[in-house]
Amino acid sequence: MPLLYLAMSEDEGRVSNEGMEEVAEWVGITPAQVSAVASFYTMYKRERTGRYLVSCCTSISCMLLGGDDVLHAVEDESGVPHGETDDHGLISVEHVECIGACGGAPAVQVNYELIEGVTPDRARDLVRWLQGARPEIVNADEMQELFGGVRSFDWGIKEEAGAVGPYPAFQPLGTVGRESES
Repeated sequence: MPLLYLAMSEDEGRVSNEGMEEVAEWVGITPAQVSAVASFYTMYKRERTGRYLVSCCTSISCMLLGGDDVLHAVEDESGVPHGETDDHGLISVEHVECIGACGGAPAVQVNYELIEGVTPDRARDLVRWLQGARPEIVNADEMQELFGGVRSFDWGIKEEAGAVGPYPAFQPLGTVGRESES
């Protein structure tokens, strides 16, 4: 599964047929088996995504605490409806089911970097920041400080690494950037 993220990082934030064929070759299974995994899990994007993939949780905990309002604020501020990407290829918006931050609901991710306790107003601020600052690296700690609220727990050690594209930050895959690099 992490190899599918590597394939995404090599092809504009999506898993192409060629990428799935290469993953199949690496692990010794058929492209159909890789496609079965890539099409089952929604985090593997088959279509091109924007530079920033904004994922708003709308599962029960987030929904009860305003997750739908956060999603609508992101859609409204960005001009991008769920499942779409803006004309500039900058922002893609999606609603997702449970990103594992129920205690800090409502939660949002940007390129799989988590922000907890997001309000509709802060969601709008987040979109304007992405559009204006266009950070090379998005970092959960920085975005939590700027746009978040109540957390599910104290995150502990500050994380200086962040995501460099619309796929998770994994050191072994080379999809990690550091704040000092931006």
